[in-house]
Amino acid sequence: MVKFYDPKDVNDQARVEAILREGGIEYFLLPEPQGGIGPQQIHVAEEDIPAAEELLRR
Repeated sequence: MVKFYDPKDVNDQARVEAILREGGIEYFLLPEPQGGIGPQQIHVAEEDIPAAEELLRR
């Protein structure tokens, strides 16, 4: 799994998660390295990056 998206806030995170879920792309969340309370980085499998990027462009 590789870092795919670093959301600017929790609403942005929720939007991207919903798009990935709807597109059938598995992902996992990692907290920001600073240990903050804000949004978490979204990671996907390396082979899913092109499909995930296409979903976000729509």
